[in-house]
Amino acid sequence: MKYTKATNYALHIMTYLVKQEGKDNLSLQPLASHMNISPTYLSKILTQLVKADLIQSTPGVNGGYSLRKPKTEISFYDVIQAIEGSGSLFTCEMDENHACQIEKVMRDAEEKMVNDLKEKRICDIF
Repeated sequence: MKYTKATNYALHIMTYLVKQEGKDNLSLQPLASHMNISPTYLSKILTQLVKADLIQSTPGVNGGYSLRKPKTEISFYDVIQAIEGSGSLFTCEMDENHACQIEKVMRDAEEKMVNDLKEKRICDIF
């Protein structure tokens, strides 16, 4: 199981935004420089985070990106879901009756992981 590079970046971006909460909005170019990510790629990730209502984009001279939700409400799962989507990690292709015991074990494990990620807040790592 492996998350995409975009998820890795999104988690780091959200961590940075949580640390910067209450300060000026962060514009794309300085954020890209700080994160060492191309502005084009960063823009795509930020767009997904905006669509998930985790951050907001403010246009204009003093515009940029900031948290939309209180930092205490943003979980690791929220960020991962914004980038990866909510599909199951494992689907059995062998059992036509949908009673596959392997799939049951895998889904139970995935459910535990998801619940754990929902409980962990980005702000909890500071």
